[in-house]
Amino acid sequence: MKIAITGGTGFVGNHLTSQLKKEGHHVYILTRSPEKHSDSERVTHVGWLKEEHRPEEHLPSLHAIVNLAGESLNSGRWTEERKQSILNSRIQSTEGVLDLIARLPEKPEVLINASAVGYYGQSKTKSFTEETTEPGNDFLANVVVEWEERASKASEKGVRTAFVRFGLILGEEGALPKMVLPYKLMIGGNLGTGEQWMSWVHIDDVVGLIEFVLHNKNIHGPLNGTAPNPKRNKDFGHTLGEVLNRPHWLTAPSFALKTALGDMSTLLLDGQSVIPKKAITEGYTFKYPDLKPALHAILSN
Repeated sequence: MKIAITGGTGFVGNHLTSQLKKEGHHVYILTRSPEKHSDSERVTHVGWLKEEHRPEEHLPSLHAIVNLAGESLNSGRWTEERKQSILNSRIQSTEGVLDLIARLPEKPEVLINASAVGYYGQSKTKSFTEETTEPGNDFLANVVVEWEERASKASEKGVRTAFVRFGLILGEEGALPKMVLPYKLMIGGNLGTGEQWMSWVHIDDVVGLIEFVLHNKNIHGPLNGTAPNPKRNKDFGHTLGEVLNRPHWLTAPSFALKTALGDMSTLLLDGQSVIPKKAITEGYTFKYPDLKPALHAILSN
């Protein structure tokens, strides 16, 4: 297959590209700065999102586009300007993908658009599946709703469109190294009450789910990219401490996190229990359905 990826040089993009290469596919990474990257036998970097770029002139007929582009949520305090930047980065990349699809003489079969479990809002008591159609009403939920609405326009062009709503992605990059650090310093513990849900997923299953959508023509619309066994923060922390052979004992009070991080503290203090019902129903087999083996696989390397 010939597959274009936006955000292909990031954490998820690198893992996905590596796997697709192993399977003999050719990956076209859409980037603002193709000159900064070296092509290889199965990877080609193509200029995108700048006025002078004409990606459609440098691409073959594509089987799929995977849109992973978007500004990180945890790289700075959420000022109003930063919130707008988080939203704009996702809308701009998605609009760029839609524009590319419109310009391509032959449309791809599928658009797989990254999304987030933030769609569901926060709850300590409910569980959510893809059958939950009422979104939350907070900042992250609003971002996801607008993001998915834009991406869904690809279906109007005859392109099968799926939104993979990822939870906390566990791997050697991303959030996990920051979560590990307090335990290595012997100060790991609950964040706030510890009752908030953490819907997590191992990076190998992130790649696996994207490939599953790629090959399964029955899947369109939302698909929860989470492991089937979410954990409350206190249980996640205890398990992380066990894997690292470090204590889980020191609570970080909610007020302190809110003071330090402002609105961004919602990433640590709020959560939702999200179940990947559609993936399970359609027959996806999780490599890491349970947290402890997932953490061992990452942290024992």
